[in-house]
Amino acid sequence: MSVSEWRLLVTEATDGATNMAIDEALWRARQSGEGPATIRFFAWDPPTVSLGYGQALDDHVDAGACRQLGVGLVRRPTGGSAIYHDGPERELTYTVVATNDDLGVTTDLLEAYRWIARALARGLRALGAAVEIIGVPRARGQAPAFCFARTGRYEIEIAGRKLVGSAQRRRGRCFLQHGSVLLGADEPRLRALFPTTPDPMASLTTLEIALGRRPPFEEVAGALEAAFEREHGLVLRPGGLSQGEHAQVERLVAEKYASEAWLAGAA
Repeated sequence: MSVSEWRLLVTEATDGATNMAIDEALWRARQSGEGPATIRFFAWDPPTVSLGYGQALDDHVDAGACRQLGVGLVRRPTGGSAIYHDGPERELTYTVVATNDDLGVTTDLLEAYRWIARALARGLRALGAAVEIIGVPRARGQAPAFCFARTGRYEIEIAGRKLVGSAQRRRGRCFLQHGSVLLGADEPRLRALFPTTPDPMASLTTLEIALGRRPPFEEVAGALEAAFEREHGLVLRPGGLSQGEHAQVERLVAEKYASEAWLAGAA
């Protein structure tokens, strides 16, 4: 297997608009060839609900409860359903930005999903979690408002319950995929934020439930870093954002992700 060098970013917890702007800036840089293939691990401060790109902001997510609880609200550049992102004590979020050529796959987005899932599963198994990659989901029909209410293709479960929820967007041969790995869960908060979801805990699980302990963010990040390297022959070089990426992040926060128009879905 040939060795490919990628950038590794582990960024400090920050707000939803900045997190989504960073992901899009990385994606744009890879599309233009100005940035390398990148794997990023990050968290959220304050905790935030992220909406899918095309998801309506309606009564399925209680915006009033978000304000009352100090929970941010942001719209992602990727599709799918809403996710509650807790702080680093309960969630690790990953991002992969790459081209099909970086992965050695075709234009089929499911191949990229599977490539990423193989590494995620390897890392989670190294932590002791008996995870399974779901090739053919059981549920059909309209997508639920809450991401963890249903498992999609090449997402990850333990004993029939979803542990990792992911979403992808691609432009040409370049894609952005990010996803949430649940270290723990705040059940009362999930019920408050997703009032139309009968039991948010019924379809999800966490590493805390699976392992009998809640592994810290740093332990999970280290396991996933090693898994991407071993599963795919990568060398991950710790790095930071370029000057151009920093400038792009500032523009995207101001003009897009922090704007009411983007959040409302009108932008």
